[in-house]
Amino acid sequence: MANTPLFKPESWLEKRSPSYEGQRLISRYLTMRDGIDIAIDIHLPGIQEDDNRFPVIAFFTPYYRRMKLKPGAPEGVEDCPNIAVFRSLLLSRGYALAAVDVRGSGASFGVRTGLRSPKERGDYLEIIDWVSQQDWCNGAIGITGISYLGAAADFTASWAHPAVKAIVPHSSVWDTWSNQLYPGGVMCRRLVKEYGNLMDALDDNAAEDRDKFPYFKGEHYDGPAPVDGDTNGRQLKAALEDHTANFDMADFVHQFPFRDRPLHTDPDFSSAIISPYYYANRKADHQTAVYTISGWMDGHYARGAALRYEWQQNPQKRLMLGAWDHGGRSGSSPYRHEPQPQSKALSETLRFFDEHLMDLDTGLRNELPVHYYTVGEERWKSASEWPPASTQWRTLYFQEGHKLSEATPNALHGSDRYVGDYRCGTGNQSRYNRLYAQNVEHYYADWHGRDERMLCYTTDTLTADMELTGHPVIRLNLQSDTQDCALFVYIEDIDENGRAAYVTEGVFRALHRRIAESHPNLPAIGPNHSFNERDARYLIPGECSEIAFDLLPTSWLFKAGHRLRIAIALADSDHFSRIPDGVIPTIDIHRNALHASAIELPIMPRS
Repeated sequence: MANTPLFKPESWLEKRSPSYEGQRLISRYLTMRDGIDIAIDIHLPGIQEDDNRFPVIAFFTPYYRRMKLKPGAPEGVEDCPNIAVFRSLLLSRGYALAAVDVRGSGASFGVRTGLRSPKERGDYLEIIDWVSQQDWCNGAIGITGISYLGAAADFTASWAHPAVKAIVPHSSVWDTWSNQLYPGGVMCRRLVKEYGNLMDALDDNAAEDRDKFPYFKGEHYDGPAPVDGDTNGRQLKAALEDHTANFDMADFVHQFPFRDRPLHTDPDFSSAIISPYYYANRKADHQTAVYTISGWMDGHYARGAALRYEWQQNPQKRLMLGAWDHGGRSGSSPYRHEPQPQSKALSETLRFFDEHLMDLDTGLRNELPVHYYTVGEERWKSASEWPPASTQWRTLYFQEGHKLSEATPNALHGSDRYVGDYRCGTGNQSRYNRLYAQNVEHYYADWHGRDERMLCYTTDTLTADMELTGHPVIRLNLQSDTQDCALFVYIEDIDENGRAAYVTEGVFRALHRRIAESHPNLPAIGPNHSFNERDARYLIPGECSEIAFDLLPTSWLFKAGHRLRIAIALADSDHFSRIPDGVIPTIDIHRNALHASAIELPIMPRS
């Protein structure tokens, strides 16, 4: 690992001045193989007609490629809120843009049969092939976007179309089931509900409901924009009527309590086919360079970023993990208020496309492939791999008196009883709220005191700085009076005044504890679990079981004079389903010579 104090993510953007002003906008339908018409906008650089050919960046969105503005809307009202930051970044620097309403959304016809359905993936290939043959395209295509759009980049790249040279997935899943819907096997209930409400509002073109979500609120917005030829709005109206048959998010997700459980109505439709990892292949990996971007407070998507990066073998792969949230809209370090960190990720996006689509010498090839930000130290660092190879594992055992230390327990007996408290929650300034399209400016500012309802173990005061970088692993030996439960494990930084700061967390459903071989496209990060129904094992009440799982990645500097605390809860009622619902578990955490419980920390050596 090499420290890079001079690495400044915004630097390429500062060097790369715009060369075009204005745009030419073309909007039309493309007819797919099954007769469904898909709406596409083409944004070309400059206002003058010319014969120039451009590299093209594509966006596939269910969130409206462009908004229709009401009559009388003031000049300058943004009509492309979903891709505006990318349009401003790329169009003026010589890239054409292709923005697509995915099947069953916006002005496109058809029905969405599920979250990222196979039919939709097939559309991506047809559209990319069409774009590559247009006289304004120079044959080089990149794909990017945040969240859903980032996963669409993965899906498109998996076709190995020769024109797709590079993709930059921002804050996107690799495994939809565990990175989004069921982290650790526990349903992210509020995500399912709120995201479902958002998609219903968009699919139904319900302005009042849409305005509840800040990203889509605007007094001058009048639903999705029609294509150029639809002057009377008849086609748009017909497309919206199609959308009434779109899948229901809650009904859909509740059918996937296990990773391998298919839909009730389709035995071939499991969570795998809505996940990028399922389609990943070495031909596409060899052909397409990928820059994965995520952040420490990016839901469970940072784990997806690590999985994607670990699986890839392309020597041009890159990874960026910053102190920000989903999409980089807000900074997440409690030591530094940074309201708009997204510019860093956008600058690296431009640099990556300039390197691979414009053949510019951006300096990327002279850098290590991984950039990550250490909170507390407030600096960017670089490494040749993730997690950095120089990390050293340190095990801290649970001790009597709720202590945490490196001493191996030697007592034959010892345990701590904890009665679950379903009032436990992580609040509305958490890593999850941005996933519901809700604004968060200060992450976990209200965290202190939440651990009073949890079972806690705390170190003595640290005598030297300690940098935690990577994916911590928790190993719990416990017995429960119920056959199943959900475990929520938090790492906290306790300062000199006893104030607790949230660092990271892990979520896990006990019945998935069986260790299993990893899927070839899902590299093991810590103890590996299949989350398949065939591997599920209920707890036997009163019997001790070992449950081991990794926590979400982070890079955090615990300063001398601080303490590290592990806090354990059996619920996050603000965001997750309760397991078991209606019954509060009581658990005994063992901390003895035969059944030790511990946290394993990836620690970076300090010079």
